[in-house]
Amino acid sequence: MFIEFLSYPFVQRAILVGSLVAVCAALLGVSLVLKRYSMIGDGLSHVGFAAMSIGVAFNKAPLFVAIPVVIIAAFLLLRLSENGKIKGDAAIAMISSSSIAVAMIVVSLQGGMNTDIYDFMFGSILAVNKSEVIAAIVMAAVIIPLYIICYNKIFSITFDEAFSKATGIKTNFYNTLLALLTAVTVVVGMRLIGTLLISSLIIFPCLTAMRVFKSYKKVVICSAILAILGVVIGISASCVLSIPAGSSIVVTNLLMFIIFTIIGKIK
Repeated sequence: MFIEFLSYPFVQRAILVGSLVAVCAALLGVSLVLKRYSMIGDGLSHVGFAAMSIGVAFNKAPLFVAIPVVIIAAFLLLRLSENGKIKGDAAIAMISSSSIAVAMIVVSLQGGMNTDIYDFMFGSILAVNKSEVIAAIVMAAVIIPLYIICYNKIFSITFDEAFSKATGIKTNFYNTLLALLTAVTVVVGMRLIGTLLISSLIIFPCLTAMRVFKSYKKVVICSAILAILGVVIGISASCVLSIPAGSSIVVTNLLMFIIFTIIGKIK
């Protein structure tokens, strides 16, 4: 049955875009989780939802409205976190709650939740269009090579930022780059898996890989592979069982986490 579904262009687009977004989220997620910024995806997705809601309200392209807004929010989160008076988790909670409140006000003023806004909230990976496919390809073509080029620097700031700064590494630049790439990934991924679930693409693959592997490089590689498997298996289950694709992908990641946890205990 799934082989038959694969003949449909919308399923092919969903697997392609989902895999690209999942790989980017997994690569960035390793550093975010280890730096205790795992919930930044959740916070930025709420900001993106507010921006997309405003874009829909003013008949603008939601994706192009959300990207600059979420990038600004990512920079703001960094600045707030660097301020000793506001810790990272508090900054994320403050911005995400404010953003979702703004989004709900905009939605209510527009007469309620329409189909587009519903898709932003819960995702609609099987309904991606050609422009979103192009956006995902461009995003992956930028993020993956950048991550590989900056791999050693990202590794360094992930484990010992103070030492990295002392050795001359521009830690602020690489932290900003990490936030920027995460912001773009979150905005593109929201269309696929939704505001409420996008952070799972950042968190699950890394945590799952860490159940078995202990070296940074092995965790990164395993996270990327698990991210693709989660999308492919999740979309397959969605097509065969007629269940929501975004939720299916998240549950698949949860099951892989449980399996790897058991393997890690046995190992």
